[in-house]
Amino acid sequence: MTNGLIDFVLVSVALLAIGIYGMAVKRNAIRMLFGVEMIINSANLNLVAFARFIPNSQGQTLALFSIAIAAAEVAVGLALVIVAYRMYKNIDIEDFRSLKG
Repeated sequence: MTNGLIDFVLVSVALLAIGIYGMAVKRNAIRMLFGVEMIINSANLNLVAFARFIPNSQGQTLALFSIAIAAAEVAVGLALVIVAYRMYKNIDIEDFRSLKG
Protein backbone atom coordinates (compact mmCIF):
# COMPACT_ATOMS: atom_id res chain seq x y z
CA MET A 1 0.00 0.00 0.00
CA THR A 2 2.82 2.44 0.73
CA ASN A 3 4.36 1.56 -2.63
CA GLY A 4 1.48 3.43 -4.28
CA LEU A 5 2.11 6.45 -2.06
CA ILE A 6 5.79 6.43 -2.98
CA ASP A 7 4.83 6.44 -6.67
CA PHE A 8 2.63 9.49 -6.15
CA VAL A 9 5.36 11.29 -4.23
CA LEU A 10 7.95 10.53 -6.91
CA VAL A 11 5.70 11.98 -9.62
CA SER A 12 5.11 14.99 -7.39
CA VAL A 13 8.85 15.50 -6.91
CA ALA A 14 9.33 15.33 -10.68
CA LEU A 15 6.60 17.97 -11.20
CA LEU A 16 8.19 20.16 -8.53
CA ALA A 17 11.62 19.89 -10.16
CA ILE A 18 10.21 20.76 -13.60
CA GLY A 19 8.34 23.73 -12.11
CA ILE A 20 11.41 25.06 -10.30
CA TYR A 21 13.44 24.67 -13.48
CA GLY A 22 10.80 26.59 -15.41
CA MET A 23 10.81 29.38 -12.84
CA ALA A 24 14.58 29.65 -12.54
CA VAL A 25 15.82 29.27 -16.10
CA LYS A 26 13.13 30.51 -18.46
CA ARG A 27 12.72 34.24 -18.94
CA ASN A 28 9.43 34.15 -20.82
CA ALA A 29 6.46 35.25 -18.69
CA ILE A 30 4.16 32.52 -20.04
CA ARG A 31 6.73 29.82 -19.34
CA MET A 32 7.19 31.16 -15.83
CA LEU A 33 3.43 30.92 -15.27
CA PHE A 34 3.58 27.31 -16.47
CA GLY A 35 6.33 26.70 -13.92
CA VAL A 36 4.17 28.11 -11.14
CA GLU A 37 1.29 25.89 -12.25
CA MET A 38 3.53 22.81 -12.19
CA ILE A 39 4.56 23.61 -8.62
CA ILE A 40 0.93 24.08 -7.56
CA ASN A 41 -0.06 20.82 -9.28
CA SER A 42 2.77 19.06 -7.45
CA ALA A 43 1.38 20.26 -4.12
CA ASN A 44 -2.15 19.23 -5.12
CA LEU A 45 -0.97 15.76 -6.09
CA ASN A 46 0.63 15.37 -2.67
CA LEU A 47 -2.54 16.53 -0.93
CA VAL A 48 -4.73 14.09 -2.82
CA ALA A 49 -2.28 11.20 -2.49
CA PHE A 50 -1.93 11.57 1.26
CA ALA A 51 -5.71 12.01 1.61
CA ARG A 52 -6.14 8.68 -0.15
CA PHE A 53 -3.83 6.82 2.21
CA ILE A 54 -4.66 8.61 5.49
CA PRO A 55 -8.24 8.08 6.69
CA ASN A 56 -10.36 11.06 7.79
CA SER A 57 -8.07 13.54 6.07
CA GLN A 58 -9.33 16.66 4.31
CA GLY A 59 -6.61 16.77 1.65
CA GLN A 60 -9.00 16.51 -1.28
CA THR A 61 -11.03 19.48 -0.04
CA LEU A 62 -7.89 21.54 0.42
CA ALA A 63 -6.70 20.53 -3.07
CA LEU A 64 -10.03 21.70 -4.52
CA PHE A 65 -9.60 25.12 -2.91
CA SER A 66 -6.01 25.23 -4.13
CA ILE A 67 -7.13 24.53 -7.70
CA ALA A 68 -9.66 27.39 -7.49
CA ILE A 69 -7.01 29.78 -6.17
CA ALA A 70 -4.58 28.66 -8.89
CA ALA A 71 -7.21 29.41 -11.55
CA ALA A 72 -7.63 32.93 -10.18
CA GLU A 73 -3.85 33.35 -10.06
CA VAL A 74 -3.52 32.35 -13.70
CA ALA A 75 -6.24 34.79 -14.73
CA VAL A 76 -4.48 37.67 -12.98
CA GLY A 77 -1.08 36.56 -14.29
CA LEU A 78 -2.27 36.35 -17.88
CA ALA A 79 -3.90 39.77 -17.57
CA LEU A 80 -0.57 41.20 -16.45
CA VAL A 81 1.21 39.49 -19.33
CA ILE A 82 -1.28 40.96 -21.82
CA VAL A 83 -0.78 44.45 -20.41
CA ALA A 84 3.00 44.03 -20.52
CA TYR A 85 2.82 42.82 -24.11
CA ARG A 86 0.76 45.84 -25.10
CA MET A 87 3.32 48.15 -23.51
CA TYR A 88 6.56 46.50 -24.68
CA LYS A 89 5.51 44.26 -27.61
CA ASN A 90 7.49 41.50 -25.86
CA ILE A 91 6.92 39.22 -22.87
CA ASP A 92 10.55 38.66 -21.96
CA ILE A 93 11.05 39.30 -18.25
CA GLU A 94 14.41 40.99 -18.83
CA ASP A 95 12.70 43.81 -20.72
CA PHE A 96 10.52 44.71 -17.72
CA ARG A 97 13.38 46.33 -15.77
CA SER A 98 11.88 49.77 -16.34
CA LEU A 99 8.92 48.80 -14.13
CA LYS A 100 11.11 49.09 -11.03
CA GLY A 101 10.41 52.10 -8.82
